[in-house]
Amino acid sequence: MDSSSSPRFHEPAPPSRFVARIALLFSAPLFINGFALPFFPVWLASLSFDAAQISVILAVPMFVRVFSAPVAGIIADKLGERTRLLFWSAGLSLLTALGLFVSHAFWAVLAIYTLQGVVYSPYVPIVEAVALTGVRRWGFDYARMRLWGSIAFICATMIGGALISRFGAMMVLPAMTVGFVAMVAVTFLAPRVGAPRRPSTLTTLADPPPKALRAPDIQMLLMGVGLVNGSHGMLFAFSALYWRSIGFSGTEVGLLWSAGVAAEIAMFVAAKMILVRVSLWAMIFSGAGLAILRWLVFPLDLGFWGYFALQCSHAFTYAIMHTGLQTMLVRRVAERQETAAQGLYFFYTGIFTALCTFVSGIFYGWFGVHGFLSMAVAAFIGFALLIVAWTIQPQSSGSSGMSSEPS
Repeated sequence: MDSSSSPRFHEPAPPSRFVARIALLFSAPLFINGFALPFFPVWLASLSFDAAQISVILAVPMFVRVFSAPVAGIIADKLGERTRLLFWSAGLSLLTALGLFVSHAFWAVLAIYTLQGVVYSPYVPIVEAVALTGVRRWGFDYARMRLWGSIAFICATMIGGALISRFGAMMVLPAMTVGFVAMVAVTFLAPRVGAPRRPSTLTTLADPPPKALRAPDIQMLLMGVGLVNGSHGMLFAFSALYWRSIGFSGTEVGLLWSAGVAAEIAMFVAAKMILVRVSLWAMIFSGAGLAILRWLVFPLDLGFWGYFALQCSHAFTYAIMHTGLQTMLVRRVAERQETAAQGLYFFYTGIFTALCTFVSGIFYGWFGVHGFLSMAVAAFIGFALLIVAWTIQPQSSGSSGMSSEPS
């Protein structure tokens, strides 16, 4: 903890080594994601599933967890100590990972992976909630904690790429299982911070959004950004398969995925400087516009370094747009409605990512890499929704979105 952020006099002392413990809690699940996001589709393809089947297996858990996550949030908040749910989330996730070894029939894999999505989904949001409790109560630096999760993701993609080059798709399940074992282990290090003083982001999804969040421009803003985020669905589902099909090694695929995450980290680091120089709408529009361009260019024969540069555009197609949206919400939504706003953002991003992942299997099956053009269409629709949001925003918001906080 920085010397400038000593505990406030009315707060008890923070749990010992809070930052390091939260960093480990972030690192374990994102280490798993570093294997699963790029390479789980490769494992599915090794079972001779076609593109449509792969997209269904990937999309159904996304749909289900959008609706199951609020239930987990309610349970976590009612437990008083939310970290108690982490052990159950990690332990049940490990059991589902072991279950994937049992049967490789389509319906079995779909059922087990969907169940894994349900039990795994509350883990990171609970860690986020505990980390933000540390930020509010004791002034800890959120970025310093969350950064280690991104580093773990990059390490996993690099390790996974090397392993898949040597052992093929058979390495995916064992690697994910090791990650789940680590996730169970670190739950015993979770700091106890007591009962939440406000409902979690997931809990708020079970209630109607507050009046401020029902404003048409806020709804269009959240849907537009959610749809642009969702347009990454085909990248998550089929990029590794495509790059492997054109001769890239597992290590090269790992490098490409790492490039996107590293660019995202760099943008988040630079965000504070950008915010004082660029309007929020410019940040949001630049991310959405570059997402359209990204998916239009993806089908071209770019070679490794061309795709490396394209992956670095993730700094804009996600990070800068996400930063602009979050800052816009801070300026447009009262603090007491903060968690409801984040819950609604989670909902739209989850639904649109699931939809785009599902249709990506159809278009990739029909058109191969040219199916990425369908993601350009999704990003364009999101861009159009953002233009509508900008057009109908209250005059007091101004072109930069700098309105006073509602009462």
